[in-house]
Amino acid sequence: MFSAYSPARLAALAAFATLPLAAQPADIRVMCYQDGVECEVTAAIAKRFEAQNPGTKVIIDTVPYKSIVEQLPVQLAAGQGPDIARVTDLGGLSKYYLDVRPHLKNAAYMETNFGSTLPWLRPTAADKGIYGFMSQLTMTGPYVNKTLFEQAKVAIPGPKATWDEWVEAARKVSKATQTPAALAWDRSGHRFAGPAISYGAKIFDAKGDLVMDAGYKTAVSKFVAWHKDGAMLKEVWGGSGGSTYADSIGEFKNGRVAMVLSGSWQINRLQKDIGNAFDWAAVPNPCGPAACTGIPGGAAWVALKTSKSPKEVGAFLEFMAQEANYSEFVSKTDNIPAHAGLAKKGVNYATATPAARAALGVFSSGVASLSPVAFQFQGYKFNRAIMLPTVARVTQAIVGEMSVDEAFTKIGADMTDAVKQAQK
Repeated sequence: MFSAYSPARLAALAAFATLPLAAQPADIRVMCYQDGVECEVTAAIAKRFEAQNPGTKVIIDTVPYKSIVEQLPVQLAAGQGPDIARVTDLGGLSKYYLDVRPHLKNAAYMETNFGSTLPWLRPTAADKGIYGFMSQLTMTGPYVNKTLFEQAKVAIPGPKATWDEWVEAARKVSKATQTPAALAWDRSGHRFAGPAISYGAKIFDAKGDLVMDAGYKTAVSKFVAWHKDGAMLKEVWGGSGGSTYADSIGEFKNGRVAMVLSGSWQINRLQKDIGNAFDWAAVPNPCGPAACTGIPGGAAWVALKTSKSPKEVGAFLEFMAQEANYSEFVSKTDNIPAHAGLAKKGVNYATATPAARAALGVFSSGVASLSPVAFQFQGYKFNRAIMLPTVARVTQAIVGEMSVDEAFTKIGADMTDAVKQAQK
């Protein structure tokens, strides 16, 4: 019999320790938000990955978008979080991303097909890491309730119509149909940026530093005035405090506004939720004196440093990026592909309704009208430093807590402070 610490017992234990252990199953947790069915489609693709990779389990945690914006950054700052997340604050969260390049079988494929957007995920311009890939491209832009326009006998403005012309047309529709308000914008500094740039906001100076100028102030002034005179549905921006996100699509699908400013990612949700209730359409971004622009962007699947299974994370991301799987994702979710090869071939949106296919065409063609400032804004690492103060301060002006001049001044100061904090 061995004593507790006899040489023979220790030798036996050492020998046992050198025996090969059975592979332990790896769980990959994926935090996913969806505008339509993105997480459901991802879960179906993940099942095929699991079948090809026995021992790896992919768990899709579907959460509200608000959780991605507000809770995920807190978790990551505390050293916690999932293995993979679907995010839109591409640069702002980059310090938490995991470089999966060492775990990819074919990094060149990722560079070839996602090369134009991979830099959006990199923490510095000189970085060559692969931290994930864009699940789709998006563009901000408006939708209109065609049925309300027809009932009001108001013509839908043309492609180069200004914001003032659109607001006036929507006012007529609202009055004629007794709709609560003419229009609404998502409660988001990202959505606000397109019209601001259209009104002449440069946002950055020649050195790339933030600037608040007359164009941005004009956009703030007009937006607040539209709320004050009832053109804008006050509940969307005025119904929340701070910089909390709120979308306008719920009000749109309930027929409470004639027009909303949201984005291409809502197409699937609109065709699913509206059905035959009324006819809707995407329309080109209205113009200001400087541009007729929305903001490009999209969501990305990113690997996170909190993962304890980096090899499996890299394998799953590479599987999702395969052309067949990526094509399935964008076609079933009605999104614009960020995959260069697939973009050239085109996507068969087999399940899309005629309205959805038309909307995808409007947004795709609108990419050519995007302002260079809009691309600069989207690629700016600290763009949330611009977006969040805009939401908070503009709302205060809308509800009467401060003047437009005060709001504009505080937005600039808040942005400066936010960038300083983010750079620490």
